[in-house]
Amino acid sequence: MSSLSSNGIAAQLEDVHKDYHMGSQVVKALAGITISFQTGSFWAILGPSGSGKSTLLNLLGCLDRPSKGRYLLSGHDVSTLDDDRLSDMRLRHLGFIFQSFNLLPQSTVEENIQLPLYYLGWNAAESAERARDLARKVGLEERLRHRPMELSGGQQQRVAIARALANNPSILLADEPTGNLDSATGKEIMGMLIDLNRQGKTIIMVTHERTLAEYASHRLYMKDGMIERIEGGALSC
Repeated sequence: MSSLSSNGIAAQLEDVHKDYHMGSQVVKALAGITISFQTGSFWAILGPSGSGKSTLLNLLGCLDRPSKGRYLLSGHDVSTLDDDRLSDMRLRHLGFIFQSFNLLPQSTVEENIQLPLYYLGWNAAESAERARDLARKVGLEERLRHRPMELSGGQQQRVAIARALANNPSILLADEPTGNLDSATGKEIMGMLIDLNRQGKTIIMVTHERTLAEYASHRLYMKDGMIERIEGGALSC
């Protein structure tokens, strides 16, 4: 392991490029991103459609690999890992919160929260205890036997947050986490993310709403696959 963890860096990108081949054309989604995300920081990533913000989040989430450059996650260089090892890193170090919640519709709240633990090999008793504890923390302890369609949008997002926390990830990645919620419920969800950040979780959030970005301590603006500017503190590489 490198010294990144001891230096307080949760994730680091070094001259990262991402190209997509569409027929004879090459689309440069990222064009040389170099940045470090400090452990315990809260980042908002903003930019117009096609700026590269979703591609950046996918790379940070180990859902894709860079075409060039290095990505270090919790001290591990994950740039060239095979699919199995990349999936393992994702499972052990990352939590995901999606705009559309991405819950299993036929599974209960408890079962949805337990999903990462199933893949980590937890036994049934420990997994159930962890799910109950997380459901209590997000205010859904009375809804463990309910299915997603029996919940409001805000409650479904709370389930998604609990599921994202199940594996105790070092980084939470949020993709438009309030996009399908009304403004009042969206504020509640952002309040939960702020509390998690205050507890030491590193949060990296993509949003198109500047008002939501103001909740973050750092704002990264992207344009044409590059960093246009950063507001707030940043670590140089």
